[in-house]
Amino acid sequence: MTESKQYQLAVLNGDGIGPEIVPASVKILDAAMAAAGAPAIAWTELPLGRSAIDTHGTAVPAETLEALNNVDGWLLGPHDSASYPEPHKSALNPSGTIRKHFGLFANIRPSKAFPGGNAIVEGTDLVIVRENTEGFYADRNTFAGTGEFMPTPDVAIMHGIITRAATERIAHSAFQLARSRSKQLTIVHKANVLKMTTGLFRDVCKEVAAQYPDVSVNDFHIDAMTVHLVRRANKFDVIVTENMFGDILSDLAGEVAGSLGIAPSINSSDTHAMAQASHGSAPDIAGKNIANPIAMILSSAMLLRWLGAKFGDEKVLAAAELVEKAIEATVLDGTATKDMGGTSGTSEFADAVAAHITIRGV
Repeated sequence: MTESKQYQLAVLNGDGIGPEIVPASVKILDAAMAAAGAPAIAWTELPLGRSAIDTHGTAVPAETLEALNNVDGWLLGPHDSASYPEPHKSALNPSGTIRKHFGLFANIRPSKAFPGGNAIVEGTDLVIVRENTEGFYADRNTFAGTGEFMPTPDVAIMHGIITRAATERIAHSAFQLARSRSKQLTIVHKANVLKMTTGLFRDVCKEVAAQYPDVSVNDFHIDAMTVHLVRRANKFDVIVTENMFGDILSDLAGEVAGSLGIAPSINSSDTHAMAQASHGSAPDIAGKNIANPIAMILSSAMLLRWLGAKFGDEKVLAAAELVEKAIEATVLDGTATKDMGGTSGTSEFADAVAAHITIRGV
């Protein structure tokens, strides 16, 4: 067994409910690492978001980016860039800035229903693999500037970019994940209309499929896929698609599984990884201790799994499993936040999860 190392992780609380759900996740990870017999995580809090604008004059200070390059991974809270003052409001948002700076090309977004968790489609357990660097999101598909422009005040133009290299890269990530699960993969595109762009995405994914003959592959148009998720999300396993389609589908899948508040994600490259819940900053409930921390906690567990795989660290993998099992046990006990039909607050739910981890141990 490889000796477990001490991990250096950064914390970026972000905006809205971020300062509530991110500290809850830190608490849970600390409990899990202790229960797994792993060294305590060395945490570093870094400025980001509206508070960083006030203190540093920018939502993503240069010192934050520099510090992130020297840690093993980080937890990113949601941002509320729509409420930032100009020129920060019109700039690339904090999440996009970090993803683009570090080339975090893979956005992995699981949607899993919990027993007793108020799912629309019981038994949902799928993962959306979203290409994260190009596609139809204009804020990250160019080297400089954005893919949007206005030749006149009444005309707005956006260009989308699909490349063979980026598609091959995300396809391999998706097929490797499918191989570790149920060996089923679905390609989502809109090649009947966007023939050259998403047609290229579909075709390259199918070419990559030849290297994974043990994985069963099918494909659907994006509009049809939304219907399939609502009707039979529990029949899908791994879904791979481009940037914007993946963002939309993962929000839908999270709600189908029970709540967007339970939808985690990780953004990664071969060298860096960032835990980030799929949902937004929910400023309307910020500071009320009612936000669901499950998505952020499970995102943090995904980061532990990424680190465990990278370093061959069985203790950190065990810690990740403890977090996941404790979330399931807590919900099954009937402890849940308001969005899942419960009455627990953010901190109370986190306390209950931590208690399950301490009892379970390894």
